[in-house]
Amino acid sequence: MPDLLKYLALAAWLVAAPFSALAVTELQPTRDDDVLEVLPAVTRNRPAQAASAPKVADPSAAARQARQDIAVARQTGDTRYWGRAQAALAPWWNQPQAPAELAVLQATVQQGRHEFEASRQVLTAALARAPGHAQGWLNLAALERLSARYAESLAACDAVARAGQALYAAACRLETQSLQGRHASSVPGLQTLLAQTPDAGQRSWLLSLLAESQERAGQDSAAATAYTRSLALEPDLYTAIAYSDLLLRSGKAASALQALAPLPETDAVVLRRAAAWRRLGDARWTGARALLREYSAELKRRGDDPALHGRELALAALWLDDDAPAALALARRNLLLQREPIDWWVALQSAQRARDAAAVAEITQAIRQAGLQDARLAAIKAAP
Repeated sequence: MPDLLKYLALAAWLVAAPFSALAVTELQPTRDDDVLEVLPAVTRNRPAQAASAPKVADPSAAARQARQDIAVARQTGDTRYWGRAQAALAPWWNQPQAPAELAVLQATVQQGRHEFEASRQVLTAALARAPGHAQGWLNLAALERLSARYAESLAACDAVARAGQALYAAACRLETQSLQGRHASSVPGLQTLLAQTPDAGQRSWLLSLLAESQERAGQDSAAATAYTRSLALEPDLYTAIAYSDLLLRSGKAASALQALAPLPETDAVVLRRAAAWRRLGDARWTGARALLREYSAELKRRGDDPALHGRELALAALWLDDDAPAALALARRNLLLQREPIDWWVALQSAQRARDAAAVAEITQAIRQAGLQDARLAAIKAAP
């Protein structure tokens, strides 16, 4: 199964990757040697698109090109590479009889763009034709977790096992069970998988899952250790952002800045740098806030829907604008799109800061109905 780890180590959290929108502001050079943009190293070192573009009639070349572009999009947060991946897949895009591998890649691109329902439909159709496609089932399990549909996620994890991918199936189940509050089995289970796995890339991925599970269990110190071990093995945009969130939540703004320092300037990264600078009394946070507004304006100019980035918009309103009612409205709209723990967290935190008791009760009930159990959310509910 080619690149299974690199696709799906972060599949459930494409929000991660999912999180970002790299704005492109039109600049006019005044000289031939003016530098308009310095690309990340992974982007600078890529071959020219024309030289590596696949032939229309070659699905293998198209899949290879799409994988490369997806990897760059995830590593850099540069959303232009989602477009490149779609261009590689264009002859098969939305085609009912497209090869299952290409359909799964299409769904991956749609996940990266936060087009979650479209991605689910493509995956469901592809898996009906290719029920042994483990990567597709992992993608689907990730989407179900993102929607707080944990029973459906576990069913997809079982399909991964039937497809012969025991490690990924076990990690899939443990991740889902952790969200359901089964920490007494999920945390030791992930530690057991780690002890059985010598590959550095797989260990980095498992450590990121372990860190998140420990956070949900209220074990912040252990989670911080797991995050740092994961990043030491293999630096990763999503894991670094998740680690910075833990540091910000625990009052360690300076350490959060260190974790964010090597990352590209996606909206998610700029937001967290601004929050850290503000908490440290560093005036640079105001420039970062202005940059985030420009990112949002650029989304509108491109015809994109800013609501697809509602998580970051809500966090900016909460952390940078001190506008809890606005943050709550944005967070509620975001919950219609995605329901990961951080999405519930920003909604509940915003409701509490807005002193909206009815909203706190409503969100708390929705969390209970979803079956999510998370110490971070419980701490907000218990606060006066």
